[in-house]
Parts: sequence; C-alpha cells; structure tokens
Amino acid sequence: MKAIVDQDVCIGCGACIAECPEIYHWNSDEKSEASDQEIPEDRIDQAKAGRDVCPVDAIDLK
Repeated sequence: MKAIVDQDVCIGCGACIAECPEIYHWNSDEKSEASDQEIPEDRIDQAKAGRDVCPVDAIDLK
C-alpha cells in the first residue's frame, strides 16, 4: 500500500504530517507529499489516520 497526495488539492495545512510524519512530509512547494515507498505494516493505521484528517480529501491510499 502507498499513500498519494494530490498536489492540486492539497492546501498545505500539515494535518497529515502532524498525524503521521513517518509517511507524510513537506515538499518544496510547502505542500504535503507521501513517501514513495510501500507503507510498512506497522504504519498503515497511522497513514490512514493521516488521510482521514485531511480537510480537503487530498490523500488516497492504494
């Protein structure tokens, strides 16, 4: 499973980063982006929580 942040939708609020900094981080455009690697099993719940706190639904987990 990987996390994908839609850069066209992200507003750069940082909620997902605060929730799960192991997966989400700031990019050079001051928006959130997700690690390119597969989400480790022990971080899936945190990654989902990061997705769920996004106020604009910019995050998808696939």
